[in-house]
Amino acid sequence: MSDANTTKTPLRAGPSGALTGAVRVPGDKSISHRALMLGALCVGETRVTGLLEGEDVLATAAAVNAMGARAERYASAPDGNTWRVIGCGVGGLSEPENVIDMGNAGTGVRLMMGVVAGHDMTATFTGDASLCRRPMGRVTAPLERMGAKFTGRDGGLLPMTVKGAAEPLPIEYALPVASAQVKSAVLLAGINAPGVTTVVEPQPTRDHTENMLRWFGAEVTVQDTARGRRISLIGRPELVARDVAVPADISSAAFPLVAALLVPGSDVTLKDVGLNPLRAGILTTLREMGAEIAVLGAREEAGEPVADLRVTAGPLKGVTVPAERAPSMIDEYPILAVAAALAEGETRMEGLEELRVKESDRLAAMARGLAAAGVKVEEGPDYLVVTGSGGKPPRGGCTVTVDLDHRIAMAFLVLGLVTEQPVTIDDGDAMATSFPGFAAMMQGLGADIADI
Repeated sequence: MSDANTTKTPLRAGPSGALTGAVRVPGDKSISHRALMLGALCVGETRVTGLLEGEDVLATAAAVNAMGARAERYASAPDGNTWRVIGCGVGGLSEPENVIDMGNAGTGVRLMMGVVAGHDMTATFTGDASLCRRPMGRVTAPLERMGAKFTGRDGGLLPMTVKGAAEPLPIEYALPVASAQVKSAVLLAGINAPGVTTVVEPQPTRDHTENMLRWFGAEVTVQDTARGRRISLIGRPELVARDVAVPADISSAAFPLVAALLVPGSDVTLKDVGLNPLRAGILTTLREMGAEIAVLGAREEAGEPVADLRVTAGPLKGVTVPAERAPSMIDEYPILAVAAALAEGETRMEGLEELRVKESDRLAAMARGLAAAGVKVEEGPDYLVVTGSGGKPPRGGCTVTVDLDHRIAMAFLVLGLVTEQPVTIDDGDAMATSFPGFAAMMQGLGADIADI
């Protein structure tokens, strides 16, 4: 088990003046993972610009390197985070010599299990304390039907050994619960299976895997049916390397975006944000709450919609966020709960059972932290109700235990910018998994965030 993040750097966020400026948040984590994995399955060299160089994605880079591909940073790249991936071709990866440590990367490990499941090799995955508590059964169940075998701890937990299928079988799999990770794992295993692999999802989830498979030359079809969204992949394509421009991550952009909405007088522009409609539920919700968010320079890059977002501060009102919207904003509920704490009236968020099995139990963590800061909150098995202050600063003055969860850490730093008394998080290092440099970037916009 990884012992990364054994040191903790507490951070404190205090009431701040207006936030102003234009920034680009790090590259999209979901797209970065997939660019490395699919690049490793291509013939030729894939050049990736804007790759997120957070700990999660670096763990995936190390994993594909351990399997015979070559993922490395261009030392002389002008933007500092351009990578190249020399692929092995479909079915060409080799068995790693050592245990693969995925750190805190839940998406990384589940998708890599799909890659390994489609290869005749054995690999063992582990991770940090948080990742080793996260269940893998939803991913291993369909992959076993494709011929892979899994041996892990009770409850389907890491460390886990994956024995890939010598001849992976194409399957049709109906997802019991909408999950982009499970869908993607099945499709990645299906790349090396003869015939057609199909996934049916009850609700549309982020489609970065489908988009990138097409970008590299695979044949993927999508149909809306009475059973749900049906995604089919023709197996054993020849994937050909192409350049990938990774947009800024909307899940990371959501934190400075909400901060700009809440801190009076703020005017912030977020550059090059990925606006995939299956990821943009947070924008829909914030606009329903009354947020002023302007979309500038809309364009498409590597099959993904991208634009700049200009955000200005203003009052928000409470809304009900329906359960069917959850797949399009599942990672943004922690920061939405912070926005709800300052809104006028009650915000009800439904369909949140997935938050129980993220890096931490995010539903419980948000309820506990908000209550400690003086916000009225009700936690249910799959819902959260936050009663907002109507713009009046909550009390604050608390310390929040983030439990290795980067999004909990960032959410409560944003809350501390608009409370009467500062909010402290016990572990600022947790943010490095998805947003290295978050505190420094926010300080550059005018936020009062400091080590203690």
